[in-house]
Amino acid sequence: MKNGFEHKLNRLEDIVAKLEEEQTDLDASVKLFEEGVTLSKELTQQLQEVKFKVVALKKKGAALLSEPFDTPQGDANESDDAQ
Repeated sequence: MKNGFEHKLNRLEDIVAKLEEEQTDLDASVKLFEEGVTLSKELTQQLQEVKFKVVALKKKGAALLSEPFDTPQGDANESDDAQ
């Protein structure tokens, strides 16, 4: 995925640079624009998938953090402190 994403992003950057050149003719510009739109959609989809995974992992991590780590030991330590 890394190589594919980076490759697509680099290609999109190349397309933008070519479209910004005034030397690119209209037909070539339209083809580049179409390719750029397709790449943009694919990159957006990949980013949404990653975002979904990150959100899921954060929720899973938050659930793990909300569980007490040392409840049994904490009770034993509290009784030791009382003595």
